[in-house]
Amino acid sequence: MPDSRPATPAQRPGAPAKSLPKASASNGEPQPYQLDLTRLHGLPSEQQDLYLLTFTADLARHVDALDADGVSAEQAPLKKELFQIINLSQPAPTRVIRNNLGRCFAGIFGKGNRKLLYESTNELVAILNAGKEKDVRAKHAAASCLGALFEAAGDSALSLSPLACSALVKSVKAASNHAGFRATIFKALGRINIGIRTTIDEDIGRTIWKQARKAAEGDKSLLVQQNACWCLEQLVRCTAYFDNSNDFDKLQAVLLKAMDSSSVPVRRAAASCLATELVKGFSDTHSEDLDEQLDRASSPAPEKPATALSYTLLELLRILSTHYCRPSTSNKARAGIAVCYIKVLKSLGEGVVEQNYGDIARHLFLDILNYSAFSYGNKYRLLMSRKFVRTILDRGAGKMLGETAQLNACRYLLTGIIRDYPQSVKERPEPSKQVLIGAISALTSLMQELDAAVGGIADTCREGLLQVLQHPSYTVQVHAARALRAFVLACPQQLPPTVTICMNSVSREISLLAGPSQSPRRCVGYAHGLAAVLNTSSRHPLYGSLDVYARVLQQATALLKSSGSSDLRISSCQLQVAWIMIGGLMSLGPNFVKIHLAQLLLLWKNALPKPVSREHVSQRNMLELSYLTHVRECALGSIKAFLTFNQRLLTSDISRRLSVMLENTVIFLQSLPEKRTSDEPANRLSPTLQLQDYEVMVRRRVFQCFSQLLTLSPVGSLEATAHSTILPLAVASFSDAEYYAPSSLSVAIASAAASFESIWDVADNYGFGVTGLVRGLDVRNPVDRNVHRHWSSRQGYEDSIDRTISSPVSSSPEYDGTCCYLGTMFPDEEVPNPPGTETVNAAIAAFGLCLPLQAPRVQESSLEQVISSFSAAALQKDPARKAAIAVNVALALMTVCRVANGEVGSAKGEMKNQSTEKGMQALLHLCLKDTDESVRHMAASAIGRLCCSSGNAFTASEVTYLTEMIVNNREPHVRAGCALALASIHEQLGGLAAGFHMKSIVGILMSLAADTHPLVHMWALDSLAQVADSAGLNFSGYVTSAIGMLSQLYLADSHNIESSSLASSNMSMGLPVTAAVARGVDAVINVLGPDLQDMTKARDMIINLVQLFSTEAQVPLLLESLRCSEHLSLYAPGYLDFAPYVQRLQADVESDNSEISSSALHGLFTIMRRDAPEVVRTALPGLEERLWEHLNARPDQPNIRNIFTNWLQQTGPSDPAGWIQRCNTILTKTMTKSEPPDTAAVKDTAGPDLQDEEVAGFAAAAGVNKDEEVAAASSTQELMRWQVRLFAMECLHNLIAMISKEASVSVADSAGELALQQKVADVIRIAFSASTAGVTALRIVGLRIVDQILQMFGKTPDPDFPEAMLLEQYQAQFSSALTPAFAADSSPELAAEAVNVCATFIATGIVTDIDRMGRILKLLVSALDSFSRDAETASIGDLGALSSNAQVMVRMAVFSAWAELQIASGEQRYLVDVVKPHIAQLVPLWLTSLREYSHLRFEPDISATTGTPLSGDLDTVYAALNRQTLLKFYQDSWLSLVDAIASLIDEDSEFVFDALDGKHVQLAGEAVDEPNGINGINGVVRKSTGINYREEPVAFFFVLFGLAFESLAVRSNDDDAVTGRRNLDILQALKKILRPSVAGVAVYQEVVFAETMDLLDRMVLTESLGVQAIIVEIARNLCTIHPSSRQGMQTPVNGEALSDDIEQLFELTRIIVLVLAGLIPGLTETPVAARLESSDEAVSLVRTALQALVDVSEVFPSIIKTDLHATILHIFVTILGTGACQTAVVPQALPIFRRFVANIANDQRPETKGQLRNALGRMKVILRNAQRRETAASLPCEKNTLLAITILLSSAPSDLPDSDPLAVGFAMELCECLEAPMVSRMAAGCVRTLLLANIFTMVLLTRSIAFMITPSELGGLDESKSLIAQTLVMYAAKLTMNQRPAVIALFIQTLLGRAMQGGPKTHQESASRLLELANVNNASFRAVISTMEGEQKRSLETILKSSAGARRNNHDAENDREPTIALKLDFGG
Repeated sequence: MPDSRPATPAQRPGAPAKSLPKASASNGEPQPYQLDLTRLHGLPSEQQDLYLLTFTADLARHVDALDADGVSAEQAPLKKELFQIINLSQPAPTRVIRNNLGRCFAGIFGKGNRKLLYESTNELVAILNAGKEKDVRAKHAAASCLGALFEAAGDSALSLSPLACSALVKSVKAASNHAGFRATIFKALGRINIGIRTTIDEDIGRTIWKQARKAAEGDKSLLVQQNACWCLEQLVRCTAYFDNSNDFDKLQAVLLKAMDSSSVPVRRAAASCLATELVKGFSDTHSEDLDEQLDRASSPAPEKPATALSYTLLELLRILSTHYCRPSTSNKARAGIAVCYIKVLKSLGEGVVEQNYGDIARHLFLDILNYSAFSYGNKYRLLMSRKFVRTILDRGAGKMLGETAQLNACRYLLTGIIRDYPQSVKERPEPSKQVLIGAISALTSLMQELDAAVGGIADTCREGLLQVLQHPSYTVQVHAARALRAFVLACPQQLPPTVTICMNSVSREISLLAGPSQSPRRCVGYAHGLAAVLNTSSRHPLYGSLDVYARVLQQATALLKSSGSSDLRISSCQLQVAWIMIGGLMSLGPNFVKIHLAQLLLLWKNALPKPVSREHVSQRNMLELSYLTHVRECALGSIKAFLTFNQRLLTSDISRRLSVMLENTVIFLQSLPEKRTSDEPANRLSPTLQLQDYEVMVRRRVFQCFSQLLTLSPVGSLEATAHSTILPLAVASFSDAEYYAPSSLSVAIASAAASFESIWDVADNYGFGVTGLVRGLDVRNPVDRNVHRHWSSRQGYEDSIDRTISSPVSSSPEYDGTCCYLGTMFPDEEVPNPPGTETVNAAIAAFGLCLPLQAPRVQESSLEQVISSFSAAALQKDPARKAAIAVNVALALMTVCRVANGEVGSAKGEMKNQSTEKGMQALLHLCLKDTDESVRHMAASAIGRLCCSSGNAFTASEVTYLTEMIVNNREPHVRAGCALALASIHEQLGGLAAGFHMKSIVGILMSLAADTHPLVHMWALDSLAQVADSAGLNFSGYVTSAIGMLSQLYLADSHNIESSSLASSNMSMGLPVTAAVARGVDAVINVLGPDLQDMTKARDMIINLVQLFSTEAQVPLLLESLRCSEHLSLYAPGYLDFAPYVQRLQADVESDNSEISSSALHGLFTIMRRDAPEVVRTALPGLEERLWEHLNARPDQPNIRNIFTNWLQQTGPSDPAGWIQRCNTILTKTMTKSEPPDTAAVKDTAGPDLQDEEVAGFAAAAGVNKDEEVAAASSTQELMRWQVRLFAMECLHNLIAMISKEASVSVADSAGELALQQKVADVIRIAFSASTAGVTALRIVGLRIVDQILQMFGKTPDPDFPEAMLLEQYQAQFSSALTPAFAADSSPELAAEAVNVCATFIATGIVTDIDRMGRILKLLVSALDSFSRDAETASIGDLGALSSNAQVMVRMAVFSAWAELQIASGEQRYLVDVVKPHIAQLVPLWLTSLREYSHLRFEPDISATTGTPLSGDLDTVYAALNRQTLLKFYQDSWLSLVDAIASLIDEDSEFVFDALDGKHVQLAGEAVDEPNGINGINGVVRKSTGINYREEPVAFFFVLFGLAFESLAVRSNDDDAVTGRRNLDILQALKKILRPSVAGVAVYQEVVFAETMDLLDRMVLTESLGVQAIIVEIARNLCTIHPSSRQGMQTPVNGEALSDDIEQLFELTRIIVLVLAGLIPGLTETPVAARLESSDEAVSLVRTALQALVDVSEVFPSIIKTDLHATILHIFVTILGTGACQTAVVPQALPIFRRFVANIANDQRPETKGQLRNALGRMKVILRNAQRRETAASLPCEKNTLLAITILLSSAPSDLPDSDPLAVGFAMELCECLEAPMVSRMAAGCVRTLLLANIFTMVLLTRSIAFMITPSELGGLDESKSLIAQTLVMYAAKLTMNQRPAVIALFIQTLLGRAMQGGPKTHQESASRLLELANVNNASFRAVISTMEGEQKRSLETILKSSAGARRNNHDAENDREPTIALKLDFGG
């Protein structure tokens, strides 16, 4: 990129500001921030603009960085520079430069002193007043700077404001040829009004007013109109001159004309101005009579006397509604008025809206929706108005309401409007249809917002909606059904009563059809309500009823069968109701539908039969044909529902049968007569529908079903004839020149008169057959209906309003009743179009899915059909239809290409035939040249995908064609379309394929981007960004030139809305050109990525541009700026100023625009993900509070939730106290309202009714009133929304879980746990507050937190009173928190959670006295009795009337709670008394529950039969329906039940073995009372218990074993730590189950054993050491009880035969060896994971495994012991030779080694000797290696080896005799070790062992005596010699009496010799040894002494005397002690 930086680089942002020198340096070089004109003019012209841009941007940043003193010091030189730039002629200042200059002026005079303010103002005015000789661009810059200057410091230049305004007004005429200059003038005038902060001079004000009104009304420039409206708004806001009726009338006329503009910004500016004037005139008091005021407001008469404006809210709103309903008002103006409504409400504030919501809603319903011209005239206007009203109430008023105000609004809508139908009070008239629709829609939105909080008005809501269902209007019925569905989704407790009422109502109305009071419409209404409610059952299975499902299906089937006997109209009603009910049942899913699938297929086949002949059809009259068509449409609706929810059932056969039915239907449609209308009512099935309407609806259904079949069915399963039948019909439906056109006559006349302008402005709700899936550049995928939003489309409420009028077709639920029980609940997005339009939509989808699957000839013929339609002669006179076909064809071809590329649909297909490609190409080229923007975009997208699928040759030719088209065709729209196509080609090709064309594509796009036409350069810039994004690093070679070009285009006035050209400026108003530039910059940032840090020039220019983007006011540009900044912070964080960026994000979060706010939140989340605390410290104060408030305003905002979740993960464990305080603050934080709503509070019945004194007392103590949340309705404060409080509680729950997990793996006390312990009181108070809230979800989380606290601190002593438990003082709180969970208004989920908490409370030991456990224990006992005695009416506390699924949930929670108590009783002995009385009752229940779980888990679905069961228990028939629901409850509890049973097995309880053997169970066929509900409890299917098990195991063994095995074998999605703990518990239980008394020999069956071994093998290799230890124990146990082991113990060695099951023993042994191999290095070549030196757990596992191996070796059959012994010896020797094992493992292994060697020595097997000699030889090698001292482990290894060999020799003396050379060699080495100080003591110990075992006697005695008497030069041998001396004495004692004399004589000499050699220090020890010898044989001792002479004898006396002296001293010391009492313990004598 060319150098565009100043000569001296300016400061980077954030650097300290420098003072600007007042003069040049001595060398004449300009200083920083002094413009170097010489260099500027010396640059090439294209670089001069960039130089100036960089200079002014740096200058503006410099001014921003200066403080007040710095600005004041540099004011004069800065001002001089600014005026020098303003007056530059080349390069003249452009828009960006002007904005930078304005920022500088604002900074200079806003922060510093203002001594130069007057001078600057006069100079700017002088420039404006200069003559024609002054460049208009300088005047433009002066006007812009004047506005900025006055806005910042106008209050100090009041006297100059008239001068400035006059100069600006006079300049309007001079700017007549410069649209941008004129717009800037009005902008500056408005900024002056803002800045002077007082009222402007009246004359000047009126002059500006007049000029602005004139411009807003008549200026041709749209930008001027927008700025003029803004200027008027500032005049209204800042002055009072125009607050009178005359000026207001004139203003209204001007603004209404401006609202009629095609420009969205102009409409919004006008709406904002009008809203400002209206709000300014708002008054709470009535000033005059309403009618008179309205007359005055709307009268244009100028002679009427001016009066002050003062309007009440209703008067103000009626002014708007009057204009809205005026027939001459256009739809664009109505959109502007709708925007004005929302702006008025937002400006009035929350207090006014909350207080007057009812009046606002009633006004909108009565004055707009109920306007007669809308209700009975134009359908499009009615639907448009309905959508506007919904937007005003939802996104305007609704978002301003707090939770309580929203509840009050719901109450008003219900009691004030909805419940007035049908009329019950004479004084209250029945609301009209339109009013009801509006009220129901508003109520639906409020219920979706409130969600569970709507429970407080549940009964009122249910009654009101059910009443409205009977309304005769189909539209009201559909809206009411959707509202009912939303209501039941929010309050699932209302599902049972609602579905029952609807079902009974349908039955009642059906029975009345034959009588005089028949009402078919009422029947249909209740049917839709029933279907909508049934749709919620699958989401809330706890509240569903099998009985209801069965009755609904039975009733529907009966209606279908009986309808043939009724009148045609009655029959059509019956059929419609039946198919609606069946459609509602389809949402129950495959588990329900597959039971009845055969029956349904038969019903569908009957409704959609094979076609009859055309002659037969022609004989029927119009009524009969309408009936037949209607029947087909209803049946197809149920098929659509089936396909939506039951894809799993779509086999090839079923798909084929359904496709045949669709084919039959198409043939029927083709046989209908051409005349399909009739004016005779008798010929109509419905008064409002003709046969052609029914035909269109059937066609719509056919295409919808066919599209679903193509998407969901297996490939190739549909009949080919179905394709050939439906495809031509689909093509004709969206592209035929002849079409069904229900458009109005006026539109047809307009089209014929060639006045047609755009298909999007037709507004007749049909649009000449255009698709409804295109709105602007947003396109909805015809197949899956997902919206692809263009980046330029916005999502605010204003944009939603504008998007409504962007299509000629509106949408509404009544157009397709199936949306009640299909589709989602988003009211504006997913509702259907009219049937005709929806037919086109579905036809496009069917065409797109079907065409790629066809043969090339079929594809070619279909495309020819489209081309012929496109070029039909009839379209020449019908441009509107031609435009509609162009849109349809473009969307259809784009869909085809997406399917061919595999993006949509299940089958990819292909379009690679040359003829097909040419046909597609021809059509797409036509579309690409279309003047319609959306058509061009879709065609470009399709071309890219077509090139992707068609290959390189096709792509090359297409790129060439597009390039030539751009060169040869100068039409802007054509060039724009070609640019888009080139970008799409590059994006779709990607990689190397796109690289071939990149250079040409980029060159063309850069050339087009410089084009002055806005349409061309806009889409060229967009395409360039698209290419850069898709190219990635391949674009890096173009980065420099791209950045340079983007900078120049951003700077150029030709590429923005302030262009001098009127046409360019107007066109740019609708094109976000600057945002496209910013997108290009963002794409370049992403291309460079981290390389940005190395590219200085490019990086500096990018940062400059991004910072300039952030100063703009346009929303699209600000959004792109935020994305650029986010990516810069990711790739080059060191070059982005962190603090300003954070604070900018913080400011943008507060933006009124929701998209900017969301984007800023995402940026905040991104940087907080790296370091949340740093971001919080850097941000301005109040960030956290504002984030919570934003979350309260939009509880569904994911970015804020992610911010807090990440923050919690980063700081939660280190700062738990802060997070606890944070959560507590949110739970108690109140939102203050400006004014209180004046609505009576109604008691929230969803909250707990605290009926006992204990609960209420604690609630009062905790500050929680039982009417707390309701009381907020009558105060100015209320709590935050329940969703926000729930999120805070979930954060606290996650925090405790994190701390608990950290504490479980921490050896020392966790800091987080200690901190949490200090805050436990706060946590309990928070949990209590939540557990007594009015929303079930809050109460559940509160109880979960209580459970966490009990588990963490239940056994923790109180630090202040260690004798008491920490939680003992909170017993009352726990009890109080649990009580509401069992109230009548509770829920099954809450009760189940509370039961778990009850069990945890009892099991922790806070209370050990049963009598003090109070009602918590009584509750568990009563629940156990209830659920074990009566399944139908089982209850817990006051909570009863549970559904079957809910009963299972609570029942399993109760059983699991008791199981936990049984498990805990092993440690907490007081629990034995709690559980023991109920064990006899519990064990059968536990076992029965486990069997039920095993049935659900493993057995094939009982209901998976092909036929429909005609009779039988509903639970049996629909077992599969509830399977997934019930499985979850059992999965949560089964392990506790198994553990409890295993603990009883461990106690060898005789009772539990009887229970396991099934002795307590009665067979199903026996006539026995079944108190335990064994045969079919609570909807769970149970077979007879007489299962054919083997005799050996107990009856329940395979149930327990299968559950444990399956749980271990299936991979879990849980956290690894959770899975590890669960597996450990399962294996512990399995170990107890696999004992012979339970398992018998069943586990040794071949298949069972093989699967078990595979599982254990895998777990040994993958699981933790704790799990491996249990597996070793299981393997050991299975070995020791193996039948072959017992056989081996009983069979003689010589006579035994090898058993067939010996392999099993080897498998079990292999698992144990596998564990060792994973721990001990050297056993295998694979490196080990655990470090034995530092892991006590690993050492323990090695010891366990070695013991298991030795145990197994003892019971192995003798004939196969040899191999096992060799293996074990190898393992021991390997351990001995491994350095890592010396310290910890070998000392543990040697005792086991001794036992093993002794065992094998006793076996006296011939192979043993060789095995032991081999082991000895290997040990000697290890010993020699260790003696080299090569490693740190050598010394302990030498010692351990000496000891191990000694054990080997002493334990197997017969196998290793003294004569064995290996043994003798070891003896010599051992004696040599006596002389080595490091191992001498160990050697002495080994010598003693061997001598005492009479091994190597002579060798060891000889060497030992020599060791004793031979002096040594080495120290440290004294202890060894003492040990040898003691050994000699012990050896003498073992000899026979004959041998002793000689030995004693030898030993006395040896001892004397050592004593004489060692000196006095050895005398005492020697004397002791001598005396011990004397005790051995006194006579021999005396004889030896008697032979002594002289010196030897004296030495002996000296030694013995020293011993006597020592004993005497000891005796004296004992005599000095205090007397003690000696007890005589020897009572024998």
